[in-house]
Amino acid sequence: MGFFIAEFGKSLASIKFALFDKVRFDMLELDGYNERMKGFYIGSLHISWYGVIIAFAMIVAIFLCVPNCKKRDLKIDNIVSLALWVIPFAIIGARLYYVIFYTHDYTFVEALRIWDGGMAIYGGVIAGAIVVVVWCLIKKKDISKTMDVIAPSVLLAQAIGRIGCYFSSCCYGIEVTNEKLMWFPLSTQIDGVWHLSTFFYESLWNLVGFAILMILLYFIKQRGVVVSGYLIWYGIGRAWIEGLRGDSLYLWGTGIRVSQLLSILIVVGGLVWLGRHWY
Repeated sequence: MGFFIAEFGKSLASIKFALFDKVRFDMLELDGYNERMKGFYIGSLHISWYGVIIAFAMIVAIFLCVPNCKKRDLKIDNIVSLALWVIPFAIIGARLYYVIFYTHDYTFVEALRIWDGGMAIYGGVIAGAIVVVVWCLIKKKDISKTMDVIAPSVLLAQAIGRIGCYFSSCCYGIEVTNEKLMWFPLSTQIDGVWHLSTFFYESLWNLVGFAILMILLYFIKQRGVVVSGYLIWYGIGRAWIEGLRGDSLYLWGTGIRVSQLLSILIVVGGLVWLGRHWY
C-alpha cells in the first residue's frame, strides 16, 4: 500500500510540474519604475489579468449578496439564479455600449471579439438592470428590494474591476504635464506619457460608496433607499471622474462625454427614486 501511495504522489507531482511548465507570463511596462504582468499564458492560451480580476469581482459580488438577502427578505436561491442571467447579459451590454460609442466602425465579427478589448461598465450596469427588472416582473418579486440587495455588491465589483484597468492600461486620465504630479498612484505612465490614474480614483470612490451602501442596507429598512444611494453616489463620482478621463467615449458628432451625461441622468433618477420611496 505504501508503494502505491508513493507512486501516486509522484504522478501528481509530475502533473503539477508539467502544468507549471506551460504557464508563462507576459510583461507590460505601464510606468517608469514598476513593471507589472499584463497576463499569462497556459500553453498557447493567453489569460489577461484584467479578465481574471473582472471574474473575481463577479464572484465576490455574488457571495456578498448571500448574507445580504435576509435584509430584504429574499431567498438565496433567487439571487444565485438571477446572477446566472445577469452576468452574461451584462458582458454583452458592456461590449455593445463600447462598440456603439467608440469611434471605430466595427464589423459584426469584430464586435464579437471581446478578447481584443473594449468593454464599458455602464453598458454592463444598464443591461444587468434591465435583466433584474424583467426577472422581478416574471417572478413577481419586488424590484426595489431586489436591487437594494444587489447594489452594494455591484459597487464593490466595480471597485475591484477598476484595478483591472491598471493592468490593461485603459480608463486613464488626461495627460499630466506638472512634474510635481508625476508620481504613482496619483498618475500613471502609459506609452511613455504620464496620465492621471482615474481608474484608481474611481476604485477608491466606489469602495467608500460600498461601505455607505452596506450601512444603509443594514440600518435602514425602507426599500429603495440603498439602490437610490447607489445611483446618486456612483453618478456623482463618475460624472466628476469622467471629466478627467483621457479616453472617454463621446456622443456621436459632439464633444459630449456620453458616460458623463449618463451619470448626471442617473443622479437625477436616483433622487427621484429616493423621493418616491422615502416619502
